[in-house]
Amino acid sequence: MEYDGDGWHTPAVRILRAGPHNMVADLDASGTPGFEGGKELGTKLIEERGAVLSDLQEMLFANGRLGDERSVLLVLQGMDTAGKGGMVRNVIGHVDPQGVDHRAFGVPTAEEKRHHYLWRIQKALPRDGQLGVFDRSHYEDVLVARVRKLVPDSVWRRRYDEINRFERDLADNGTTIVKVAMFVSLDEQKERLAERLERRDKHWKYNPSDVSERALWPEYQQAYQDMLDKTNTDHAPWYVIPCDRKWYSRLAVMELLIDAFERLDLDWPEPDFDIEAEKKRLAES
Repeated sequence: MEYDGDGWHTPAVRILRAGPHNMVADLDASGTPGFEGGKELGTKLIEERGAVLSDLQEMLFANGRLGDERSVLLVLQGMDTAGKGGMVRNVIGHVDPQGVDHRAFGVPTAEEKRHHYLWRIQKALPRDGQLGVFDRSHYEDVLVARVRKLVPDSVWRRRYDEINRFERDLADNGTTIVKVAMFVSLDEQKERLAERLERRDKHWKYNPSDVSERALWPEYQQAYQDMLDKTNTDHAPWYVIPCDRKWYSRLAVMELLIDAFERLDLDWPEPDFDIEAEKKRLAES
């Protein structure tokens, strides 16, 4: 990726990587780390880079049709109003939907509760050649389950190691994992919730429990920090995304996905037929 005149002074994949420089409590959710351009340039780049992402995803899909077992998994984890749904529409919306396995995880169903918490995750993993997208994920089981005390401390504490092993197996079997922790400020969240109450077309998105969750903000901050500290691995890295500016968060995630696809070193698959012979057959048909 070239960083010459496109607004980025530091690659998103480097500056957004979770670590000591990206602490949850100190995060400026309205910031644009690594990017010097404004909304106009950012919006323009989303369209331009969206075309790049589309080509890469189609290349993966084409290879998957011919036996390539690799896949990419994007994990979107964040509080309500952080923009997970908008990320799917405005970033993943640039690619061919037939090459996308998308799953939004809500409260576990009665059947899901009868199984290990990773059971429903395993059932939703991307198929060969697919771009998988998780709107929320297995990390609910060390976030909501912890803060809401749905399980004892001893249960959620051991899940970090379980998740690391689970993701290690995924990576070893050809899945490139990109985990995005999305953070919105309390003030911005309040504005977005208020908009949902004011607009009839947004009422369906409002959940009264979201206001109750705001009272637990410090607990969630600590839970998110522990999640980042304990599950940020080389095979499944976390990226910390400020989300008050929707255009920035979408552009940043698009850059992270492009980087993940480019690291696969994809090319168009070779045909299993004689091209010249088929041209001749077609001309004579």
